[in-house]
Amino acid sequence: MPKIQVNTARALMAGVAACALSVALPGRAVGSSGASPAPSLAQRSYIVEATTTWQKLNTVAYRGKQDDISFIDDKTGWYGNGAGKLYRTTDGGLTWQEQLSKPGTFVRTVGFVDAQRGFMGNVGTDYYPGVTDTNPLYETRDGGVTWSVVPQSRITGPAVKGLCAIDILKKQSIYQGVLQERTIIHAAGRVGGPGFVMRSLDGGESWKVLDLSQQVGPILDIKFFDENNGLVFAGTDASVEKSNALILQTRDGGATWKKVYQSTRPFEITWKASFPSNKTGYVTIQSYDPDKSVSKRVVAKTTDGGNTWQEIPLVDDYAVRQFGIAFADEQTGWVGTSTTGFQTVDGGATWSRVEMGRAVNKIRLIPTDGGLVGYAIGVDIHKLSIAKRR
Repeated sequence: MPKIQVNTARALMAGVAACALSVALPGRAVGSSGASPAPSLAQRSYIVEATTTWQKLNTVAYRGKQDDISFIDDKTGWYGNGAGKLYRTTDGGLTWQEQLSKPGTFVRTVGFVDAQRGFMGNVGTDYYPGVTDTNPLYETRDGGVTWSVVPQSRITGPAVKGLCAIDILKKQSIYQGVLQERTIIHAAGRVGGPGFVMRSLDGGESWKVLDLSQQVGPILDIKFFDENNGLVFAGTDASVEKSNALILQTRDGGATWKKVYQSTRPFEITWKASFPSNKTGYVTIQSYDPDKSVSKRVVAKTTDGGNTWQEIPLVDDYAVRQFGIAFADEQTGWVGTSTTGFQTVDGGATWSRVEMGRAVNKIRLIPTDGGLVGYAIGVDIHKLSIAKRR
C-alpha cells in the first residue's frame, strides 16, 4: 500500500492552534493541566496512507450540517449542532454522552481550554429559523455538565449578535522570574453579519468587544498568533450577492485592521482557516453564485504569515462548496466540502478526493504518542488516525 511521509519539523505551535485548539504550546496539548506533556506536531513526521483512512463514528443522527468539534486530547472532546445539542466523548468518539439540550440555541462553535473550562458560541437570532436564543456566548467550568451565559457585566462594548468561531491560544511568558502560561481567547461572528470580535486576555474572565461592522459583513473565522497579531476571515457585505471574500489583519490587538485579501467575484465569502505554521496558512473560499458556469473552486494560501494571499485551485465542480480545512504541516491537509473531502500532500498544488463525509465544517488535528488523530464534523463525524514515522 503506498504511503506518503509527512514532515512537520518546521511547524510552529502558535500556527498549529488555528486548525486544532488542542495544539497551541510546544510539547503540551491545551488543557493538559499538569498531565504528561502531549507530543508536539512540530519535530514529527507521519506516515499517511494514500488510501481512504477516515472512519465514520457512531453519533446521533442529525438533519444537516453540524458545525464544530473540540478536543483537548485524542480521547476527550465535545461537539454541538443547530438543535441546541452538545455531546461529550472520553473514549475517542466510540461513545458520546448528551450534555446539553437547549432548543432555540444554535451551537455554532465550541472551544475548550482544558478538561473543565470551555466556551460555546450561539449563532443568534434573525438568521436561521427556529433560533430564539439571543445570548452569544456560554461557558462551563465543569467539563460541560452545566453551562451559563457569560454575563454582560464581564463584557465591555456593544452587544454581539452571534458567534461563528472561537480561537484559543496558550502563550508562555516570564513574569518576575517565573514562567507563566496565559490563555488568550477570541470569539467572532457572525454569518450574515454584523461582524464583531470578542477578545479575552485572561482566559475568558473578562471580554472586550471589537466592532468591525463598518469594515465587514459576516465574520466566519478568526486566528491570532499572539496578543497583537491576528486575522479575521470574512465577507465584504452581509448580502451575499454583493459580497467578496475578505481577510483583514491586525498588528495592534484589533485596534486597527487592514485588508490583506479580497476576491474579485461576487457571491463569495471566506469560511474556515488553518495555519500549520506561523508563515503558511490556508482558508476556504465559498461561492454561492447561481450561475452554474461559475464552477471553479479555490482555496487562498499565504506563505508570509497572512500579509499576502494567493488563490490556488481546488476543483472545477459546481456541486462543490468548501467548508472546513486543516493542515498537519505546510504540505499536507484536508478540505471538507458539500459533497466529499479533498486531500493534498503538496501544499495545494494538487488535490485528490477522499471520503470523509458530507458538509465537513470543522476539522481538528491532535498529536498523540503514536502519531496524529483527526476529527471531522459535518452531517456525521469521521475520525482519521495517522502513525508516527519510526
